[in-house]
Amino acid sequence: MTQQAISNDELVFLQAAGRDERQILTDNAVQFLRELVERFAPEREALLASRQQTQRRIDAGELPSFSKETASIRMENWRIRGIPDDLQKRRVEITGPVERKMIINALNADVDVFMADFEDSLAPSWQKVIEGQINLRDAVNGTISYTSDGGKIYQLKPDPAVLICRVRGLHLPEKHVLWRDKPVPGSLFDFALYFFHNVDRLLEKGSGPYFYLPKTESWQEAAWWSKVFSYAEDRFALLRGTIKATLLIETLPAVFQMDEILWNLRDHIVGLNCGRWDYIFSYIKTLKNHPDRILPDRQSVTMDKGFLDAYSRLLIRTCHRRGAFAMGGMSALIPSKDSEHNRVVLERVTADKQREADNGHDGTWVAHPGLAQTAMAVFDRALGDRQNQLDISRADDATITASMLLEPCEGERTEEGMRANIRVALQYIEAWLNGNGCVPIYGLMEDAATAEISRTSIWQWIHHRKTLSNGKTVTSDLFRQMLAEELQVLQQELGECRFSQGRFEEASRLMETITTAPDLVSFLTLPGYRLLA
Repeated sequence: MTQQAISNDELVFLQAAGRDERQILTDNAVQFLRELVERFAPEREALLASRQQTQRRIDAGELPSFSKETASIRMENWRIRGIPDDLQKRRVEITGPVERKMIINALNADVDVFMADFEDSLAPSWQKVIEGQINLRDAVNGTISYTSDGGKIYQLKPDPAVLICRVRGLHLPEKHVLWRDKPVPGSLFDFALYFFHNVDRLLEKGSGPYFYLPKTESWQEAAWWSKVFSYAEDRFALLRGTIKATLLIETLPAVFQMDEILWNLRDHIVGLNCGRWDYIFSYIKTLKNHPDRILPDRQSVTMDKGFLDAYSRLLIRTCHRRGAFAMGGMSALIPSKDSEHNRVVLERVTADKQREADNGHDGTWVAHPGLAQTAMAVFDRALGDRQNQLDISRADDATITASMLLEPCEGERTEEGMRANIRVALQYIEAWLNGNGCVPIYGLMEDAATAEISRTSIWQWIHHRKTLSNGKTVTSDLFRQMLAEELQVLQQELGECRFSQGRFEEASRLMETITTAPDLVSFLTLPGYRLLA
């Protein structure tokens, strides 16, 4: 690696080249990354600017809707290129960060797919990102192992789950690598290194370079990814469609462009996924200036509610018409050691997955290996001998309109709910600043998306001076008062030792800043990233 720019188009690495870096940032890998950045980073900047333009129109009163300009794509009959054999069965997928022990346990779990995550469940410090690439390389090669402090050895079983890599969203930079004095896109950094180091071995094993694409907001962004994938295939003399992607529909603008997204990625896409938690966050963020589109307590916003149920059913109908999978969303619940509480957890997971299976989803997500069998049992019963539910067309459903997708759900805004949001967001931000992006809190596996819901809900309530069920008006001063009080609650819950050794004061300052700012901060991970090594 070079520490000084040779020319304006060379990559500049701001971290010293240690042993781990030398394994991943080889000359050829860096050359491939540079090619991708040079060709695609400028258009990525334009796409991010387009997002801001769209948001300004919505802030001014416009509502998202289906585009008349692309109606022909929605009306015509066409299908995606196809789905590889090892992705035909995806009844249960587990997700988690690219940490060594997690990767082994997830690939060994009773699931079909493990989505290894560089995005919402990873705090992307330089060390975590580089180690994550090493871990995935070792997993693909079958050489990965881990020994705990107690001497327990973790290794892969003979037939592990299929591996899919989730890269960072377009908005996230990799600040440790510069091109033309700007950080390179984190998405290209993650894609380039995973693809370069693993494509040959994956193809030898009868699998392939598979990716999850997060935070997409437009079909133009999908088209950008298609160009990235096609360039990589041509660069390495691979057949078109060798790279396969599943794209998360987890933003409100994207739900109105699902046909267009599938069309523009038709050579590479195999399905769409209901990223429910980010979708709720995006609903709040996108409609932040609309006083008639405000959601209640987070706990009241569930998948059986109108706008979320419509989103799920429209995704299934759209995908299956095009021969693509319609993947269900994440259950954030985690098992409990208390038998009675665990019974309730399993009942809730079963009901959630049964709803998805009945709707016609081809599979679902869990966050914990302890819930894999429960989710698998639901889909095994629903699918029987079928590998998937592509035969469920939902063609007889009533038309799902834009108004249905925009209708807020009913429910109370409570002081208890607001205080719970504060405690959850505080604990998540503190963990994230310490390098942990996937955190069990109060029986749920929290990642960036769920923390985003917590803090943006409060921002919107402050912005519109909404009233809680007890009559209190939500103001910045009320929030600051609750923030201080809930910080003390956490100190009591966690104990003085854990609290004092943590970064809770720093997390509190960050949460106050982004929650009381006059303009909504688009992602908490952007200011948070500045505080990471």
